[in-house]
Parts: sequence; structure tokens; C-alpha cells
Amino acid sequence: MKKLIVAAMMVLGATSAFAGDSDALKAVMKAKTYAEAEALLKQNLGQLANDAEKAKAYNKLVDLGMKAYNDQQSIMQTNQIMKKNDPIDENAMNEGAYNALMSAIECYKYDQLPNAKGKVAPKFGSNAARVWAARVQLVNAGQTAAQNNKADEVLKYWGAFLDTDSEPLFASIDAKQKDGEKEYIGQVALFAARYAYQAKDAARCEKYCDIAMKSEKEAKDALNLKLYVMKDGLKTHADSLAYVDKLKGLYAQDENNEVILDGLNSMYSSMKMEKEQEALLNAAIAKNPSNFVALANLGMMYIQKNDADNAIKNLKLALAAKPDNVTVLTYLGACYNSKAGALQDPNGRKVVYKEAIKVLDKAKELDPEKAQANWGYTRYQAYYGYYGPTAAETKKAEEESK
Repeated sequence: MKKLIVAAMMVLGATSAFAGDSDALKAVMKAKTYAEAEALLKQNLGQLANDAEKAKAYNKLVDLGMKAYNDQQSIMQTNQIMKKNDPIDENAMNEGAYNALMSAIECYKYDQLPNAKGKVAPKFGSNAARVWAARVQLVNAGQTAAQNNKADEVLKYWGAFLDTDSEPLFASIDAKQKDGEKEYIGQVALFAARYAYQAKDAARCEKYCDIAMKSEKEAKDALNLKLYVMKDGLKTHADSLAYVDKLKGLYAQDENNEVILDGLNSMYSSMKMEKEQEALLNAAIAKNPSNFVALANLGMMYIQKNDADNAIKNLKLALAAKPDNVTVLTYLGACYNSKAGALQDPNGRKVVYKEAIKVLDKAKELDPEKAQANWGYTRYQAYYGYYGPTAAETKKAEEESK
């Protein structure tokens, strides 16, 4: 009799363990594959009794996603240890990691909500550690997609990797584990940003550029891409003013950044904001008298104002910072030509043309193929002015200008 009572209690206990589960949850929990469980959950999410059931249902999806991932990882490890060559379903491994990650985030969301008594009693905290390990697979998945020219999959996998880096789910992950990503997350973010730009998703591109800019190695390329994307979307004067404000904000955060300085100067110039442009450049030079970008741009500003003397002054100072810059050498030569042409004294003209020849010959020496700047005709003008039209030196310079 006692045994029957105990048996009856065990049956009752087993029944009561599932008694609270809704039919919708039971259906999800019985699913054998991720696809089946996901379809049932999407179909019946509103039928689940409470947030606890939703968390439990999503945890089932985590289990199924991790199983798909771990099954292929097991084959891979066995191949390595036993020197076997059993086939690995890379797509199943990638999708398993992706599905487990996305489901774990949803599970965490519901698991952190208060129960009927107003208390937060999470049950699935272990998801963070197991999914974090699988999440790294998304880097490999994105790389494989890139090699196979599957741009959508690149953004899917690399995007998921980047978008989830700061998820609250992973707050418990040890800092040393997170530091391991610093070696490559900047590169992944920069590549993902380029794919986002190609997909015409400017907001996503800028987001990934911001991540890449935290990496010292990728910061400059990421900033250049971000500025290009921001500028590429300008359509109205209001857009341009808003872009200028963004640049000013970026520059205020990093006044030593020559890329931002150059971009802001370019916008001021194109929008005819001369006072702002001159103030910007003079402030940068006051802070650093050898600021090449500021000096070169100030020289270019004076060229536009037909002020050869001030242009020459600033371009020479720019060359003192970077003596081998072919573009500045070429513009400096053009300024000397302009100044010489305005002089009435023939001897004075020859003195200035000689200065032009000196810098333009250096430009030719540094860049004989004119890849960086087309110094050819400007140099010919200087020779023409100094030697005259019939001199052998002038004819040679003319030939070399072509």
C-alpha cells in the first residue's frame, strides 16, 4: 500500500511539473529541429502563458541551435585528433551558431522580466557562456560568405557578431575573454562597413565605422569611409550644414585628427564659408605651427583668392613639414609662375621663375609619371618664362610635359 502511495505521488509530481505548461509551449518543447521549433514559436508566441514560458521556449531554440553547431564542431575535432576527413556541414555549423545567438538574446529579454510576484528570477543565465563561444564562428561564417560573393550573408553573420558585442546578455563574460576580440573586431567592423555601404545602408555603415575607429590599426580608414558616406548623402543646403555640424563635433573630440580637419576645411571651402575656413586653419596652425594639412589648405585658400604671396608663404611652410609632397610642390610652382607673370621687371621675373623651376624639377624627380600631380605644363611655363620659347631647355620641358 505504501509503495502504491509513493508511486502515485511520483506520477502526480511528474504530472504537476508539466501542468503549468501551456499547450503552445509543450508543442515547442517537443520539436526536434530548430526550424520546427522556430516556426511553432512564431506561430504561437501570443498563446504562451507568460514571460517565463517565452523565455523557456526561446531557450529551447538555443538548445537546438547549439546542438547543430556542436555536432559539426565535434566532427571537426574528431577529424583533427583522429586524422580523419569526415565531411563537415559548414552551413549547419554557421546557422547553428547564428540561431543560438539570436535566440539567446530573446531568451534573456524575457528571462529578465519580473514574474507574477514582481521578482526577477532568471533561469537561463548559463546561455551567455555557451553562446559566447559559438558567436566567434560568425567571423568565419562571414569570411566564407565574402569568399563566395554572398554579400547578404556577409552582413548577416558579421553584422550579428558586431551588433551583439555589447548585449546585456554578455555582461557576465569575463573581461579577458572579451579582450580576445580586440585583435580582429576592428578589421571585421571595417569590412562589414564596406559591405553595408555597398548595400546602400548608410546608417549601418556609419555604425560599423564607429566600431572600427576604436581600433588603432583601422581607425584612419574607418574615419575616411565614415566621412565619405556622410558626405555622399548630402542633397540639400540643410544637409550640408548638418554635415558641417557633425564634422565640427568630431573635430572638437580630436583636434589632432588631420582627416577631420581636411574634411571640415573642404566643406567650408565648397560652401563659401571663408571666415569659418580661415579661422579653422589659423587655429590649427596656432596649436601646431607644423600642421601640414592646415598649412597646405591655407595656401590653397590664398590661391583661390589670387593672393600669390600668402599662398607661397604657406605652401613653403607646408613643404617644411613634408618636403616630398608632389601636390604641394606643383601648386607652389604654379604660384611662382603667377607671381612672376605679374612682375614688370624682367630680371625680377627670372628670379621668381627660377624658384618655380627648382620646385617643379623636384616634383618631376619625385613623380616622373605624374601619378600624384600633373606638374608637366606648369613646369613648361616656368622654363618658357626663364629660358624663352626657343631655348633647348624649354623645348625639352615641353616634350616632358606631355
